[in-house]
Amino acid sequence: MVFRKLPGVSASGMGLRLSQKFVFLLFLSGLVTLCFGALFFLPDSVRLKRIFLSKTEIQPVTVGSGSENDAREHLKRPNKDQEHPKAMTPAKGDNKLKSLSRKPSVSQEGTEERLAAGKAHEDLTLSRSKPESASERATSTDHGANSDTFNYLKFKSCLLKPPLGRDNGKPGDPKTNERRERVKEMMKFAWDNYKRYAWGKNELRPLTRNGHIGNMFGGLRGASIIDSLDTLYIMGLMEEYNDAKEWVQSSLDLTANGEASLFEVNIRYVGGLLSAYYLTGEELFKNKVVELGEKLLPAFNTPTGIPRGVINLGSSGTSWSWGWASAGSSILAEFGTLHLEFVHLSELTNNPIYKEKVMNIRKLLNKIEKPHGLYPNFLSPVSGNWVQHHVSIGGLGDSFYEYLIKSYLMSDKTDDDAKAMYYSALEAIEANLVQKSPGGLTYMAEWRGGILDHKMGHLACFSGGMIGIGADDGAPEKRQHYLDLAAEITHTCHESYTRSATKLGPEAFRFDSGAEATATRLSDRYYILRPEVIESYMYMWRLTHDPKYREWGWEAVEALETHCRVESGFSGIRDVYTMTVSHDNMQQSFFLSETLKYLYLLFSDDDLLPLEDWVFNTEAHPLPIIRNGCLQDEATQDKTLSE
Repeated sequence: MVFRKLPGVSASGMGLRLSQKFVFLLFLSGLVTLCFGALFFLPDSVRLKRIFLSKTEIQPVTVGSGSENDAREHLKRPNKDQEHPKAMTPAKGDNKLKSLSRKPSVSQEGTEERLAAGKAHEDLTLSRSKPESASERATSTDHGANSDTFNYLKFKSCLLKPPLGRDNGKPGDPKTNERRERVKEMMKFAWDNYKRYAWGKNELRPLTRNGHIGNMFGGLRGASIIDSLDTLYIMGLMEEYNDAKEWVQSSLDLTANGEASLFEVNIRYVGGLLSAYYLTGEELFKNKVVELGEKLLPAFNTPTGIPRGVINLGSSGTSWSWGWASAGSSILAEFGTLHLEFVHLSELTNNPIYKEKVMNIRKLLNKIEKPHGLYPNFLSPVSGNWVQHHVSIGGLGDSFYEYLIKSYLMSDKTDDDAKAMYYSALEAIEANLVQKSPGGLTYMAEWRGGILDHKMGHLACFSGGMIGIGADDGAPEKRQHYLDLAAEITHTCHESYTRSATKLGPEAFRFDSGAEATATRLSDRYYILRPEVIESYMYMWRLTHDPKYREWGWEAVEALETHCRVESGFSGIRDVYTMTVSHDNMQQSFFLSETLKYLYLLFSDDDLLPLEDWVFNTEAHPLPIIRNGCLQDEATQDKTLSE
């Protein structure tokens, strides 16, 4: 066959002359260079890199195993390697107590959801919106007297009472003081053994006499040290406090590059450092907490501003939802337990971004519809809609409600929005969840799409104290009712203790099949040094001065000493219904921060951390009430004097 050469067309190169090919290739190479330059060098390129680069660069660490039902039922749970969950219910049929991590494995589906749902609207530059770095902003060495952002001396002058009271809260009654000294000895014993066997680690394993790190703090260390700072200080254990302070100064490394629970880092590390600063005025703590707070901001980079539960504390700042959370949702008790700490971060830095982040959460919650006025536990950070209708005042929901009333109190009762949300939620809880057993016990059931589950978790026992501290600010005709309700719930939680062989309460107890305030499942029988029942005792004592609350607290002290004290610390137990105790080999950091602190306050005079000046975050770290009027008056006076 003969091919004809068409006029004007080259015999090769697709019919293009050499000069034309050169121009075309030059254009093509320029286009490729432009595309790749945009991909790798534009400000938002990080989210594009996640799509194209190797999966090994974006895959989260494995954080446990199990489905949503295997996840701890509340987000204040212990660490991954522990023998049984701090609030994670073991899988059905599995009597072996499982990992304490709040971080069940992140599924491939969850990973894909993170990439698809979050990348379109994330703004990875928000956390850098400050004009100067956190460390540069907090360099004053005179306890804030010359700071442009926060004046510690002015703050102290706005407190109504000295934080430690007239005589460090020492009670006049010798018997009560003896009990308080016993609690102080328990703290020293727990601390000394932590220092001896686990110094710098997150928690002590008292049976094996070694430290536990876990994986929920993103590479941060010393959780027990940070959690103990304020407890040691208010107990007057100054040698121990100074050791802790020295460790923070020399060894607390905030450059950790790992995946952390936003919730846990906030309540333990941010809360602990904030309270240490406010109690002592040591700029060291302020510098550290501001530096850490900055690292948490990228978790809010979602389409709705609802933060995801897991964040990489390193430079990437990537975040994602727990693999076990329904459809990649965020958890009510996690994103709802940031307000107190983030408002104080804005106070310390004079940077509104922290407060803006948590106020955005509140705005979204006010906007969306609540089923029967209730707040379900799972919310999509992408769509801003509820994912399923499971409501609990215990695991997954609890501290959200606590932070509503405490936000109002911490604002010096000026945050009317928080007040309205709290009492509206409490009304819905009473209408739908509060139940009375045949034996006359008042309890909080859980709600699953309209079906009641007649179970109450140990975690829900904080609600007696919560309802109590909010009673005086409710409608006048309901104030006594709220105080009575608080007392009834606290009584029910005490019953869960007295009905066990060890006089310690189980992780969850039920009110069905003839059972009342008793765990009916093997997987609910453990006790891991939890504070919630004792927390309610402390609040109810301060509100009523009914001596039964101190007696109940002493019963708990004796039970802890008998069943949880081992040769080298304190350990949780696997079954509260047997006198043949099996220990879990974990001294939780919250035992030092919460359980022992609440017991110490219970046996102290009310002017030790008076409620007129302080609120406690959900890890029992005291944060001061913000009296902006007073602070502004002080600033005006200073300006007048200087002129």
